[in-house]
Amino acid sequence: MTLQAQVIIIVFLFFVLAVIVNMIRQRRLELKYVLLWMGCDIALIILTCFPDLMNVLARILGIQSPMNMIFFLGFLFSLIIIFSLTVTISHFTAMVRKMAQEIALLSDELNEKTKKEE
Repeated sequence: MTLQAQVIIIVFLFFVLAVIVNMIRQRRLELKYVLLWMGCDIALIILTCFPDLMNVLARILGIQSPMNMIFFLGFLFSLIIIFSLTVTISHFTAMVRKMAQEIALLSDELNEKTKKEE
């Protein structure tokens, strides 16, 4: 990787990190949901700053080309983020189901009270 490409990638990654931090600061995103994004961003910054690390990791994992290692890491990061979002969605789905049940019970209770008053 050329020095120019490294600089462009690092500037872009720091820009993305600054945008994420700013969105957290403005309370548009919650920290617990963007920790993975920040972790991926920081990992990419480290790998861009030290391109030889990519070669070492590729050799350790038995991957022939550093470019294939980049695709593998992209796939791995994507899977981790998708899994995290799936867990979050499952949690919110359970919360919505519970709230819908509570609303239905309260609505039924209210209907019974209004029938008794009539």
